[in-house]
Amino acid sequence: MTFKICIRSSGREFTAEEKETVLAAALRQGVMLPYSCRSGACGTCKGKLVSGEVDYGTYEPKAMSAAEKENGHALFCQAKPLSDLVIEAKEIAAAKDIPIRILPARVVQMEKLADDVMRLSLKLAEGQRLQYLAGQYIDILLSGNQRRSFSLATSPLSDELLQLHIRHVPGGHFTGHVFEKMKEKDLLRFQGPFGMFFLREDDVQGSTNVGRSQLPASRDISTSMYVTGDRMSRATSDRPAILIAGGTGFAPIKSILEYAFAQGIQRPLHLYWGVRAKRDLYLPDLPQAWAKQHSNFKFTPVLSEPKPEDHWSGRQGWVHEAVAEDHPDLSRHEVYASGPPPMIDAIKGMVKKHRLPEDRLYYDSFEFAHASS
Repeated sequence: MTFKICIRSSGREFTAEEKETVLAAALRQGVMLPYSCRSGACGTCKGKLVSGEVDYGTYEPKAMSAAEKENGHALFCQAKPLSDLVIEAKEIAAAKDIPIRILPARVVQMEKLADDVMRLSLKLAEGQRLQYLAGQYIDILLSGNQRRSFSLATSPLSDELLQLHIRHVPGGHFTGHVFEKMKEKDLLRFQGPFGMFFLREDDVQGSTNVGRSQLPASRDISTSMYVTGDRMSRATSDRPAILIAGGTGFAPIKSILEYAFAQGIQRPLHLYWGVRAKRDLYLPDLPQAWAKQHSNFKFTPVLSEPKPEDHWSGRQGWVHEAVAEDHPDLSRHEVYASGPPPMIDAIKGMVKKHRLPEDRLYYDSFEFAHASS
């Protein structure tokens, strides 16, 4: 049995098989809806049911409240049609022409950037390249139908090697393997690219937000930075962009910034990188070099728990509080945030108080897998 699904705003139609989620059906047929974690944890894929019935599936209360469900909302990464549907959802034009593929890759370099952060460099087979947007992520495919999501830390313009920044999660299955058993020349398989976390360079509104098991957001912007075949295309925007990284949330933002610099984007860009102690700024020289090379870029590291040996004279406290202090009025800005869920939740509350339009917050929330990481 199949069900017809119509997106009311565009009139676009696609079909879902029995027990297939709305999001899975859309992606299978090249309809790019906003999503992030695909596990019902982040809320990025939330849309509205205009007509029809669904099985709402399993999701976390923080992703959709009972009141939202009562008002007709659903999480499309979990909702499975029980009838034909008409839905309200934002379509993302920027990523729709990029194929999602399963590819093998070889580990060619492993480098510890900190005691608990490993830079993993992957190389595809000869003649293969992965087409992706700066800020997107891939899923490492594991045995037992498990997968782990990691952001690409390299710009798509420098994709000879795909780099991941992997934090060691105590007791984590895959991250433990990376730090304790993985060797250079090992082979991996991954699927991707995924996610909606990329720089919006179009002033025209009418698209969406960002995410992964990594991300949660609700956006509405028509993004025009995209890849089609071998061509890069970009409209221009002069809105100042504030980029907020928490821990290894620096990885996708690094990709975004390196792409922006290479493309000659001149809009103001301000990176805030929040970590606990100085040692957690695992690539401190890189953003400092960017600040010297690009007059439109600023870098503000923020430490929440500096150690005495850090001799830290810079900003202290929570990273979102530093942003609020520096930018009391965010009405002309865009905000891109990547990091752990508590940081993302704090940022969502902060930007509402500081007049950021709802459709200009893009975030990638690093939700941990329910199984060991």
